[in-house]
Amino acid sequence: MHYLLIYDLVPDYLERRGVYREAHLKLAWAAAERGELQLAGALTEPVDTAVLLFEGDSPAAAEAFARADPYVLAGLVAVWRVRQWMTVAGEGAANPMR
Repeated sequence: MHYLLIYDLVPDYLERRGVYREAHLKLAWAAAERGELQLAGALTEPVDTAVLLFEGDSPAAAEAFARADPYVLAGLVAVWRVRQWMTVAGEGAANPMR
C-alpha cells in the first residue's frame, strides 16, 4: 500500500531549513534504502507543502519518519498528516486496475 506524508510548511521554511537539511536528508535516504520511502520533495511556487511517498503494510513508517524528522522537531512543519493513497495505474501501483 502507498501512504502520503504531507507537510504544511511554515512561511519562513526556506530561510530556516539550512541548518536542519543535512539531518533531514540523511533520515530520508535511510528510509529510502530500507524501501519505505519511494519519493519525496517540496512543491514549488509557492514552497508551502512537501509530499513524501511511502510504501508498506501500514502508515507506521511514514508516521515514525515525521516524528523523527528534524524539520518537524524544529518547527519548520506547521502540520503533518498521513493519508493512504489508493494507487490504481502505473508501474508499482498497489491496486492495479485495467
